[in-house]
Amino acid sequence: MGRSGIITFKGNPMTLEGDDVAIGSIAPDFTVHYADAGIQSLSRDDLKGKPTIISVVPSLDTPVCAIQTKKFNEELASLGDKINAVTVSRDLPFAQARFCGAEDVSMRTASDYQSHEFGTAFGVTIEELKLLTRAVFVLDAEGKVAYKEIVPEVTEEPDYSAAMAAVRMLA
Repeated sequence: MGRSGIITFKGNPMTLEGDDVAIGSIAPDFTVHYADAGIQSLSRDDLKGKPTIISVVPSLDTPVCAIQTKKFNEELASLGDKINAVTVSRDLPFAQARFCGAEDVSMRTASDYQSHEFGTAFGVTIEELKLLTRAVFVLDAEGKVAYKEIVPEVTEEPDYSAAMAAVRMLA
């Protein structure tokens, strides 16, 4: 069951798979994977104990996604280890690690390539493209959604100021 009228991609209406995640609700459980001496898994429960920002992008190999990831990496550096930060895409974990090395990004990247569980759970899979839409979620230390933005036009950047304000309130 898709949700229409929420996003466009290059002006074309798209459909999001999965349920809408409400602010104030506990974030859905998920498992994503990242490259670190092999493939490791990361779940919602692994992020509990600190506020978390989850930056969601279609692919790190596109200009706006690269800008978004580098911008959050830069903005979040001042918060140090007070928060968890992760960028989620469907890029393979090894491609994500390559991107981070080439772009000097220290923020963790994780992939929803294997089960597509994250995209479905958070309602951010673009049905027509099988990619994740551009979005930002901020979770409190208990895993409750404190902020979310589903960017209406996938090719545009998120509201960095609003996301960072939400993170700073929790850090």
